[in-house]
Amino acid sequence: MLKYILKRLALSVLILLGVSLIIYVLIRCMPVSFIDSKIAEMSMNGATIPEETVESMKALYGLGDNSFMGIIKGYLNWLGALCRFDFGISFKYSVPVIDVIKQNMGLSFIIALVATFFEFMIAVPLGITAATHQYSIRDYVVTILVMIGISLPSFFFGQILKDMLAMKLGWFPPSGLTDATQTLSGLSLIWDYLRHLFIPILTVVILSIGSRMRMTRTNMLEVLNSDYIRTARAKGLKERVVIYKHAFRNTLIPLVTSLAGLLPSLFSGAIITEQVFDLPGIGNLAFQAMADGDIPFIMGYNMFLALLSVLGVLLADLMYAVVDPRVKLE
Repeated sequence: MLKYILKRLALSVLILLGVSLIIYVLIRCMPVSFIDSKIAEMSMNGATIPEETVESMKALYGLGDNSFMGIIKGYLNWLGALCRFDFGISFKYSVPVIDVIKQNMGLSFIIALVATFFEFMIAVPLGITAATHQYSIRDYVVTILVMIGISLPSFFFGQILKDMLAMKLGWFPPSGLTDATQTLSGLSLIWDYLRHLFIPILTVVILSIGSRMRMTRTNMLEVLNSDYIRTARAKGLKERVVIYKHAFRNTLIPLVTSLAGLLPSLFSGAIITEQVFDLPGIGNLAFQAMADGDIPFIMGYNMFLALLSVLGVLLADLMYAVVDPRVKLE
């Protein structure tokens, strides 16, 4: 097990190096210089930016020299800063990128965590019942829900829920995180948070359960047609024991594979949903950073997600041995 973990960690380092190179090259290949655009915007607002300041800003992130050796040198300097956990200073917020991420990922983490919990609690049982009652009415109902969850774009469905539950019925606030017209504290403030987050979380849950239900149903059907399931039934075991003790245990293996993307999704933020409901999450900030050309934030944020993705894959591999003791990690 230890040898396997060390090998995967070494491979993860190579993957992160490749991702960092791709991110840096993409930034350098952009047809428009975001720094020049930012300087032009500041100049239009009446600020006078010396040429030395412009050149120093480009040199700070290795964007000044466009020669081959200049690009290599810029990448190595940026990579060296990353190794020291220095993601640079955000243009937009004028503070270290890592501080911006830490200060704003809490809301996105809470939304993603709660939505993921309800997603599994709803999708997995529905997927199992659809598989065990194949071609029945409940199976067709689950299939329809799957198609709805997969087909509807988040900005469209979120706007529908916002219009129905907030604008027309007035049950929940339409946007934001708190009521700016009141000064709340204690339980009143918590209740205000819950009312503002209900529709965004509901949007994420409904649009996420479709793919999870389909995966559970498909894997469950494959397992139910296995020889050992027929043997278990032939022995006279109760159907509940056959399904939840024998069949569902093997269905967990593909579900664990899907958990590899769970870790980055908890911290990346629901960019479109946060935009629709005007939530100050990390996803909303990342979108604004891209629109404003905040190069340090874009590069640092993507490297942060790449690191979480690599860790998520490693944890998913280790979970295989927990779900199925027959799996040996060497």
